[in-house]
Amino acid sequence: MCIVASALFIRVCNGGEFSESGYLFNFIQAVDPENKLGIDSNGLVPHPCSRQLKGVRCNLPSNTIVEIRLEDMNLRGILDTDSLCKLSNLRVLSLAKNHIHGSIHDSISGCTSLIYLNLSSNLLNGSAPMDALSKLKNLRRLDISNNQFEQECEIFTRFPPHSRSLQARTVKEIAKTADASSPDSPAWGRSNFTAERKNKITIWTSMPLVVGIAFFLLLAYFLNKKAAKLARDKQTLKFLAHSPLIIPPVKSVEDQVKAEEGGSELVFFVAEEDRFKLEDLLESAADLQSQGLCSSLYKVQLKNNAIFAVKRLKKLQASFEQFDQTMKKIGRLQHQNVLPLVGYSSSSEEKLLIYKYQRNGSLLSLFENYIEGRRDFPWKFRLSIAIGIARGLDFLYQSSDGGEIIPHGNIKLSNILLNEYDEPLISEYGYSKFLDPKIACLFNANGYTAPEKCLTEAADVFSFGVILLELLTGKIVEKSGLDLPKWVKSIVREEWTGEVFDKEVAKVGMYAFPLLNISLKCVAQFPEHRPSVAELLEKIEEVVNAQEDHSPTSVNSVESTPRDCCLLHTVVPELWDTPGSNP
Repeated sequence: MCIVASALFIRVCNGGEFSESGYLFNFIQAVDPENKLGIDSNGLVPHPCSRQLKGVRCNLPSNTIVEIRLEDMNLRGILDTDSLCKLSNLRVLSLAKNHIHGSIHDSISGCTSLIYLNLSSNLLNGSAPMDALSKLKNLRRLDISNNQFEQECEIFTRFPPHSRSLQARTVKEIAKTADASSPDSPAWGRSNFTAERKNKITIWTSMPLVVGIAFFLLLAYFLNKKAAKLARDKQTLKFLAHSPLIIPPVKSVEDQVKAEEGGSELVFFVAEEDRFKLEDLLESAADLQSQGLCSSLYKVQLKNNAIFAVKRLKKLQASFEQFDQTMKKIGRLQHQNVLPLVGYSSSSEEKLLIYKYQRNGSLLSLFENYIEGRRDFPWKFRLSIAIGIARGLDFLYQSSDGGEIIPHGNIKLSNILLNEYDEPLISEYGYSKFLDPKIACLFNANGYTAPEKCLTEAADVFSFGVILLELLTGKIVEKSGLDLPKWVKSIVREEWTGEVFDKEVAKVGMYAFPLLNISLKCVAQFPEHRPSVAELLEKIEEVVNAQEDHSPTSVNSVESTPRDCCLLHTVVPELWDTPGSNP
């Protein structure tokens, strides 16, 4: 292994091939030739994932780069797509609001893991490689607008692979089409005068017939649409009648149609080829996964074997317009730690939320398998879970763009799902604000609810703090009714022993205390004593980066002893020095 370093460029040789570090900094050198990012020649030693590198995020278990966000940083270089696409696990790339010039090379088609690509508001020119971009089968959102391409480019969300919707017509093509039909075109001869006159006579004589046919087709369309809606509503009522939940009596189909303005159409945020009809959903096999007073969760397998998780909500305090506006905002959110919304349906009796089914289950099922000895749950994995949830929460609170901030309101183990890479996904976001607190659908005594019982950022931080304590102690709050913050505080204040930690966490000894301090700050009694989500993410990243600086052998060799536990007095309070904020 040899390392050749120069200003802004590091090449790691291993059998003549670049490492992931070399490809990353090849890309950064091209996009930032003026070194606006201030990255020195040693910025990749030993690996960008082993230190905090602004704008670059990694998957900690696999130590691979999954996200690059360098927005509005005055970058004035070009795109090195050859190096970029060598980052085989890169899923998010955003270089919006810079001064990047040149063209997008066809080699962008090699970035097959990308799910989000934003190159908007730059100086890119030439012809946009729409054929190459359409080959990115995993891409869900593309934004290359506000550049200097020959054709007008828009924002495409979750387009189907090889879709013709990406084939934007160029200005030249439009002009060529217009010229061919222009009277000034050479193809337009004087001999066409007689034919034009005959065409006008034919058009005027056939006009009544055309109008009559158009009126008949329009009338048939509206009648067919009304009949189809009545049929859908009848099927919806049939579904409700066979539901395991006891529901109040409903109005007749005719009355319900009159009362509903939004109807029960499915609204999707996925590609056309991944969509289906409400009839397909209602006729599919559904397994009830969980049931509560105000909601039920079903695992639904369609006839094409696609599997979805369908959340059925009742007793929401929201108009069609309010619910529709909120769900469309939620549907546009894209982050690697937030479960994307596939679609939704809204009627006067119930709302349906549709998600992709996650085969790896939830954080709750992971804990249960660990306790029963069916799965390992090492310290590094727990850290990756903690920082993933924190990043997802931070994204939700930063995505408001000055508009309404929507707290989650129901953060718990069963609502943290695991994707195919065992990365955490925050699920069931966006609808808690519509639940009625008077009927115990919200702020129920589940062990995660903050003492003030309200929908705020501080309340979400409290719930996340409980999850941090679960990761440290190995104890499950959900279904047990355990007041975990109270138990941990009693152990810490009275005994000062390592008994607070789970056996896997105890192996790292004093390295777990900083995260314990963070969790105790999160579950402080008063909201004003808790950190914000942004502060929380910053502190957890400091813990992760500090521990990455130590070799795995040095961390694993540390055993938890009473002497180490006494370091809680000196090590833990240093992370936050807020007067009067002790939990």
